[in-house]
Amino acid sequence: MPIRVRLDTPLDKNGYVTVTNNQRSLPAVPALGSEASLNRYLTEIKKFPVLTAEQEYMLAKRYHEHGDPEAAAQLVTSHLRLVAKIAMGYRGYGLPVSELISEGNIGLMQGVKKFEPDRGFRLATYAMWWIKASIQEFILRSWSLVKMGTTAAQKKLFFNLRRIKRSLDAYEDTDLHPDDVRKIATDLGVSEQEVVNMNRRMMMGGDASLNVSMREDGEGQWQDILADERPLQDQTVADAEEAGLRHELLVEAMDTLNDRERHILTERRLSEDPKTLEELSQVYNVSRERVRQIEVRAFEKLQKAMQRIAGERRLLPAM
Repeated sequence: MPIRVRLDTPLDKNGYVTVTNNQRSLPAVPALGSEASLNRYLTEIKKFPVLTAEQEYMLAKRYHEHGDPEAAAQLVTSHLRLVAKIAMGYRGYGLPVSELISEGNIGLMQGVKKFEPDRGFRLATYAMWWIKASIQEFILRSWSLVKMGTTAAQKKLFFNLRRIKRSLDAYEDTDLHPDDVRKIATDLGVSEQEVVNMNRRMMMGGDASLNVSMREDGEGQWQDILADERPLQDQTVADAEEAGLRHELLVEAMDTLNDRERHILTERRLSEDPKTLEELSQVYNVSRERVRQIEVRAFEKLQKAMQRIAGERRLLPAM
């Protein structure tokens, strides 16, 4: 028996959506309980037909005016592939793809509930905002170790910094050139210091050395699955499951540092308000150069620890 949830409640742990109205319910979404079931889920959602504009309008009218659960079910299931494609775009944040999709499905359901068909645009256009917002909020909640800002500008910076760095041909795991910092700050309407701080936090964050392709040879992307009728290979599914563990690397690697190294590295690179070398030199009664040396050494130790842990878990290619 499939597990079911109402349209106005979150997905359960198995990822089933059921539209309920006046004691009537319909199972709408195949189970998505873990990364291991991702292959089956992506195969199942391709079976739901894509609606024409006329079909979508009539179904939306039926649900909007009469609360028709069958209409709502068709609206939801016909857009599950859209959710999956959007979720794949956020896989670089070190979180399980299955969880990103589940959060996106919650956003889709909210979009279906609030969609007004007479406004003249398609459901996909309207629901896309709800899907992205739901996924982004989930990512922000999950990045609890690396303190993130919560203002609209800081969120915009968080979700656009990688893309902009790529457009500037900047290496993802290095500091930004001052000219690039100024350009990004101007483009996104934030201060230069916010750009520097965010870049440092993301360099140390939950997706360290994240391989965003499906295989270690760099070929193939998750969104290709949606247009491919062939089932996923076992190794691909295993890689997806392992990717969900990457955000734990930083936490475990930090434990390899001593108290002073951990404190200095945190205050210099992970703090919401990074401390200067002078401030830390006064705390430890050493020179600024000594603090800098400790920071560099701690960062090198952290990188090696992350590579070692990743190698033990087979999350990354052997070094």
